[in-house]
Amino acid sequence: INVGNKPFNVLAANIIPDYHFNGDAQCLPLYRYDKSGKRRDNITPWALKQFREHYKDKSISRKDIFYYVYAVLHDPSYRSKYEINLKKELPRIPYYKDFKKWSSWGEKLINLHINYESVSRYPLKRIEKRPSDSKLTIAVKAILKANKADHEVEIDNITVLKGIPSSAWDYKLGNRSAIEWILEYYKERIPHDPTIRERFNKYRLVDHKEHVIDLIQRICRVSMETVNIIKSMNDD
Repeated sequence: INVGNKPFNVLAANIIPDYHFNGDAQCLPLYRYDKSGKRRDNITPWALKQFREHYKDKSISRKDIFYYVYAVLHDPSYRSKYEINLKKELPRIPYYKDFKKWSSWGEKLINLHINYESVSRYPLKRIEKRPSDSKLTIAVKAILKANKADHEVEIDNITVLKGIPSSAWDYKLGNRSAIEWILEYYKERIPHDPTIRERFNKYRLVDHKEHVIDLIQRICRVSMETVNIIKSMNDD
């Protein structure tokens, strides 16, 4: 969860995260490990008991609670109501009426967010700009720019992805949409230090172009499905 100066947001990971991957953040794991490497549940027996007793359901597991919490932290009503608190302290989790439904939403969100590289691609339309004269060639220039009004992303000066639904921009991590995070991450940059610029600045978008296009299509799918689940929370 982000606890810094950016808008509150939460993201699941199946690897150990960088505390600063999205500003100042805090990690709340499902498991923790002692010095000998033994895995222990991070959801305590006390917490498990509280949930089972409140919902009168002994079948509730620690993973169910973990999923439930993830869903609640995505709830727009919760974020709005506790906006001030979320800026200065760890979230406090309420008991919502239908535990199973919220836990199910949380499981779906976690699966989307940690498996974003394997979800089905959203069918964006790829446009290639080529000179009418086949003898001419175009020097490829990296762009990676989002044009929300036109529902498109410019990859470079010859390739555009069209047909991005408006709702895909609504899934945000902090002050950027998930798609914009991808565009920012893969941009080419010129280091200020001349030694680094000359000896180590080897990254070029052209070497990763197809991967970036593939990733944008998948993140588009993740964003839309996330927004649809969150909309269901609003309608609940």
